[in-house]
Amino acid sequence: MSQKVGASGVLVVDKGPGATSFDVVARVRRQLRVRRVGHAGTLDPGATGVLPVLIGEATKLTPYLVDQDKEYVAMVRFGLTTDTHDISGRVLAETTVSRLERHLLVEACRPFIGRIKQVPPMYSALHHEGRRLYELAREGIVVHREPREVIVRSIVVEEVSPPRATLRVVCGKGTYVRVLAADLGAALGYGAAVERLVRCRVGPFDLADAMPWADVTDGDAELMWSRLKPPESALVGWRRITLDDRAAHAFMHGQAVELAAPASGEGGAHVRVHGAAGALIGVGAVIAGGRQVKPLRILHADRPGTRVLPA
Repeated sequence: MSQKVGASGVLVVDKGPGATSFDVVARVRRQLRVRRVGHAGTLDPGATGVLPVLIGEATKLTPYLVDQDKEYVAMVRFGLTTDTHDISGRVLAETTVSRLERHLLVEACRPFIGRIKQVPPMYSALHHEGRRLYELAREGIVVHREPREVIVRSIVVEEVSPPRATLRVVCGKGTYVRVLAADLGAALGYGAAVERLVRCRVGPFDLADAMPWADVTDGDAELMWSRLKPPESALVGWRRITLDDRAAHAFMHGQAVELAAPASGEGGAHVRVHGAAGALIGVGAVIAGGRQVKPLRILHADRPGTRVLPA
């Protein structure tokens, strides 16, 4: 099986139904025989779509990618309430949907756009006293969850076919589309549950970037390596700063360095920092009135030393 010592980057996977995000990470780790593998944003087992898998030094970029917006297409069934907020759960209530018109649904969506509060679902991977909430839920245990502020950028009603509607949602990190659907259904007086959920985009990565699930399950390591995107692909849109060899050496040893071209007015802004040869060497913050950049996260990309599983 192929190994590429020191390689790092992002493998964008189109996750199939039934697999957990951890299953995807475990499969990629096993096929590529690389220890350091993580993902940028959990997808429910029943959901499909974009799951960025970060490998090697690129795992250090996980928090920056997780912070970026995500886009979903959800088919929502109104008139159905379940304990999981999707159709896989135990049915709590059913009611006839007498009226579901586009203009009514569009109007009902308005209060759910912007900064809103959500109560995380019991069937989620959040922790409570050292245990996952979904573990407690499966035992019939319900614990108090504080509402959390999340950001919903937009909700577009793409299709209405009562009792179902298809919604396209762009949201920030930590947003549960299942909860959004349930809350929307409650506002309409019908209840609602997600029937199908596809994540179309995470930050700069969309379905067109993604490796088909069948190719991942086939376990062709060479194909996986060929689809690996460079670490900096996770930070598309960020300002790029390139350092000469001397400054790059100092930066990679934890020192703030002077910028050849001051970035006035951008104090504290996050930037991606590259060495003279072009490789991403880290994430930095602009300081000293735009005259310096200090390291926040250092990457030793494509250097010997990335831990690889033994043959």
